[in-house]
Amino acid sequence: MEHQEGFFKGVRDISIYFQSWLPENEPKAILLIVHGLAEHSGRYMNIVSHFVPLGYAVYGIDHLGHGKSDGTRVHVERFEDYTNTLKVYLDMICRWQPGKPIFLVGHSMGGLISAVCLLDHQIELTGAVLSGAAVKIPNNITPAILVVGKMLSALMPGFGLIGLEADGVCRDPAVVQAYISDPLVYKGKATARLAAEMLKAMQYVSAQAAKITLPILMVQGSEDRLVDPAGSQMLYDAVSSADKKIRIYDGFYHEVFNEPEHDEVLRDVEIWLEARLGFRK
Repeated sequence: MEHQEGFFKGVRDISIYFQSWLPENEPKAILLIVHGLAEHSGRYMNIVSHFVPLGYAVYGIDHLGHGKSDGTRVHVERFEDYTNTLKVYLDMICRWQPGKPIFLVGHSMGGLISAVCLLDHQIELTGAVLSGAAVKIPNNITPAILVVGKMLSALMPGFGLIGLEADGVCRDPAVVQAYISDPLVYKGKATARLAAEMLKAMQYVSAQAAKITLPILMVQGSEDRLVDPAGSQMLYDAVSSADKKIRIYDGFYHEVFNEPEHDEVLRDVEIWLEARLGFRK
């Protein structure tokens, strides 16, 4: 396995960190990791360790304001800054790996970013695996709260508004402690502007999801406390993909790729990917 890393200029001329893990031989497909809120691409080593030995190349970036990338922490001017930066990286991967099938692997907010990317650029992709995708407006967000959120976004865009509960990440205490101790994981609150932009993106995905036609696999923990599990079912029902599957893991928390039973999840994803690539399992 070969690890590569570097930086490129994303939107607004912001320096974006990227890394990749390549198999010894020519890769049969590309997995493009799209990480979640407040974390970074280096937290997906279970995926790397499972799939690179199987002949997949795994690529990832740290979103602007996340991990090793520049930018105000967990803040964005427009949600499109995430998706447009991801598109720059996708174009780079297409130049490095011409003709290779590319699957997005989006988790949490990365699932939302991936869903928007599917709507705008699915012709360049082969399919997607979405984990705990943050695509549904939470039930406690009333129209009045939406109005207040828009006001805060306009008047106090940098105001800290939303924090994540570390204990809700995973049922494995070691994973939770590693998350807490990781200096690249942001422990503060996401800004009002980011919250408003995420809600806007959720509305966009909800309204346009029927335009998604690519093969898609949704994986979701039934006891996810950070993202409403109903969001995965909502998106699954809404997309027009003839080839779609959803798997709800009973009792799992948010990060199904890091849960104690992550081998089961990774095996399910492997079987699904191999079938899409024409390999029998």
